[in-house]
Amino acid sequence: MHPSHMPIVDLDKAASELQESGKRVKVLWQESESLAFLARGREYRSEFHLNPSDEVMFMVRGSMNLHYRKPEGGSDIAVIPEGASIFTPTGIAHSPRFPPDAFVLVIERLRKPGELDRFRWFCPDCDGFLHEESVHVTDYRTDPVAGAYERFYGNIDARTCKACSTVMPDERL
Repeated sequence: MHPSHMPIVDLDKAASELQESGKRVKVLWQESESLAFLARGREYRSEFHLNPSDEVMFMVRGSMNLHYRKPEGGSDIAVIPEGASIFTPTGIAHSPRFPPDAFVLVIERLRKPGELDRFRWFCPDCDGFLHEESVHVTDYRTDPVAGAYERFYGNIDARTCKACSTVMPDERL
């Protein structure tokens, strides 16, 4: 295989370029069956993502609080320090949260036809299930998370808890 088909990425340089651009995500490659992207700052995340594939996250700069849903209910937080990596298996609802000056490398499998990424929100008061958005991701550069957020926060019924009537505040970017 020719080296041009094997991307070599300087993660420190890519992080600096991403920070200077003001954007949140830089897709490094979407080739064969592999997707890799660098993400900056996820302090605003409130949903839990269910990925149809395994996911590996490596903290390039800074640290992350990875919120995740427990099988018995409720959530917990795994702290991922700079230079550390975490493997998140398929089906674990997770919410990566980290400041704008922190960067994570994410590697996962490209989606197969019919596979859906799901984004779930839970009530901030009683932890009851609020809403789920589903999307088939064909190109990660389309920013599927932003689209799910727009649909959720633009819908007052989706943000209103059926159990306790709490309305999740509109926290769009």
